[in-house]
Amino acid sequence: MQTNSSLESEHSTSNIPKDKPILLFDGVCNLCNGFVQFIIKNDPNAKFRFAALQSEVGQQLLQEAKMSMNDLNTVVFYDEEKFYTHSDVGLRVARHLGGFWNLFLIFNILPKFIRDGIYNWIAKNRYRWFGKQESCMLPTPELKARFLE
Repeated sequence: MQTNSSLESEHSTSNIPKDKPILLFDGVCNLCNGFVQFIIKNDPNAKFRFAALQSEVGQQLLQEAKMSMNDLNTVVFYDEEKFYTHSDVGLRVARHLGGFWNLFLIFNILPKFIRDGIYNWIAKNRYRWFGKQESCMLPTPELKARFLE
């Protein structure tokens, strides 16, 4: 992260642990919560960290990425000091999960505008198809350390 200490904002992201990839997700979206649960189940080495877009950490990282939640219709993946959105998120997650999940990297052959078009269609309909919660999910005590607030 490139910052000038005299210009750091009050919402500095320097206190956010960035040694592991972070998935920012819509905390009230059932599809997004399902994606988080899928990653947790398939990530026995606990490589991933998670933060709801609505959380303080989520807002700080969005600010760092120069993204606004108001016009955001994607999960965001922060890895190796870069931000990924839309279909790139799934491909980055598959790469980190390794093993069988690497087979999904075949979708890299599709042009990004096609992958993102499909992603955007699903994202646009996610609440209608999968529903929405009233509030962000609360992790179990065993998983709490993997969730950033």
